[in-house]
Amino acid sequence: MKQRVVVTGLGVLAPVGLTPGEFWRSLVEGRTGIDRITRFDVSDFDCQVAGELKGFDPTGILDAKEVRRADPFVQYALVASQQAFDDAGLVDGSLDPERFATIIGSGIGGITTLENQHTVLMERGPGRVSPFFVPMMIADMASGQVSMRFQAKGSNFATVSACSSGAHAIGEAWELLRSGLADAVLAGGAEAPITPLSLAGFCSMKALSTRNDEPTRASRPFDRDRDGFVMGEGAGIVLLETLEHAAARGVRILAELTGYGSTADAYHLTAPAPNGEGAARAMRGALQSAGIAPDQVDYINAHGTSTPLNDRFETMAIKTVFGGHAERLLVSSTKSMTGHLLGAAGGIEMVVCIQTILQGIVPPTINLENPDPDCDLDYVPIEPRKHVVNTALSNSLGFGGHNVSLVVQRFEA
Repeated sequence: MKQRVVVTGLGVLAPVGLTPGEFWRSLVEGRTGIDRITRFDVSDFDCQVAGELKGFDPTGILDAKEVRRADPFVQYALVASQQAFDDAGLVDGSLDPERFATIIGSGIGGITTLENQHTVLMERGPGRVSPFFVPMMIADMASGQVSMRFQAKGSNFATVSACSSGAHAIGEAWELLRSGLADAVLAGGAEAPITPLSLAGFCSMKALSTRNDEPTRASRPFDRDRDGFVMGEGAGIVLLETLEHAAARGVRILAELTGYGSTADAYHLTAPAPNGEGAARAMRGALQSAGIAPDQVDYINAHGTSTPLNDRFETMAIKTVFGGHAERLLVSSTKSMTGHLLGAAGGIEMVVCIQTILQGIVPPTINLENPDPDCDLDYVPIEPRKHVVNTALSNSLGFGGHNVSLVVQRFEA
């Protein structure tokens, strides 16, 4: 018998909020975290906007030495994991270490550290490169440091699949728990990509919005006038447990994770497969593993990046999978407010799906002012909508042709 997997804790750091509560309130109020970049001079960049974390201070959780020796993406993962751990009612030593796992994804990893240490190499020579350079930079270090902090001695690894990394981490955690190989897993994604090199690279690809004169309106998924995505940063972590383990603790259960679909486009470095066929297969796989019919889904948190191809092809994929029910589905892209957190997107968007179930409110797709005729579903434009959500699906689609869909449902004992 496969184990049932439930969510018992949430952790979020995002451009619209530094706690799960603040994050959710901002989304339902339609507040954006996107503005002009303040971290470095962007006057020579085509794109000058992003969703930066404002007011983030890790010192309440991490000591000064830990901060110095951790890239920002690791700091984000540690703080969000602490939030999820605390939210689940856990304390140090309350879990069997060998049955406690960590799986945290990142698309880019320690790019801040890489850039800083390359400058040291060029200006001061190889002998001055930090001995902490490699362990600060590598993408697995978020998961590694979280496992050390919480003495989680079960499986411990990173998923690296571009913008699907966080969703893959949650899906693989689900598989681990379903198989009975762990009792609890901290899973999700962390990303700190707002650096000169990252921004320059995405600008060179012509992937980013250049609506620099209207930064709060730059991310506009499914809108006819969308012109590219907007980078964001942060972390989204969930504490997952087997139902048996959570019930034995008597802990509050937020939702049940019931389905996971993962596919490859095998098509192009950055463009999605025509008609979104890979995304469609991922959604079908998630529904099949959850054992539910398409018409049981109430809400989809779309990948919805605000790029010309993604939004059109994702819409086509939803229509392929859901048929006539697609017209009745509520679909929204919270990237219109948070920006695209790349490898952390799947983590924070899983939190969105859980909150729609708990609160009965679907957050809007802001800036959807001029609908694209090719994107003709109900994307909950501009304003949130009260709606009973029993089943939600979250899509994450990444460069390299990675597609992940996750199904989360209202918990029924």
